[in-house]
Amino acid sequence: MQGVGIKHIEYWVTDVASALGVYRSFFELLGWEYTGKAGFRGGGVEIYFKRAPEGVGKKDSFGPRHICFRAASREIVDRVGALLLERRVRIIRGPQVMVGEEYSRDYYTVDFIGPEGFIFEVAHTPHSML
Repeated sequence: MQGVGIKHIEYWVTDVASALGVYRSFFELLGWEYTGKAGFRGGGVEIYFKRAPEGVGKKDSFGPRHICFRAASREIVDRVGALLLERRVRIIRGPQVMVGEEYSRDYYTVDFIGPEGFIFEVAHTPHSML
């Protein structure tokens, strides 16, 4: 019997090769495995990119604000930040320590907007209960 959890997340993009050009290095830095099928696997979850069907355009809608990936160390967050700068990906904030009651102690993060407008966060949270 399989446990509960998320099996996969599918992203529609306009150009799979372009998306992989940005995300492959990002996911590999985080320790995710490239599946060879425009996707990545880590922690029992698969994330993959598919070309959006004809006629489907980008629309504003309600849904997730972002997805946060756990980093094993602050150094990985810094390496992701450097990769984003190198690739000229728009960084929203960070790498930086976040302060406030909604953040665990030493919460270290970088948030960015990917090529299709998705918002991602990479955070090292050594004192988080999750």
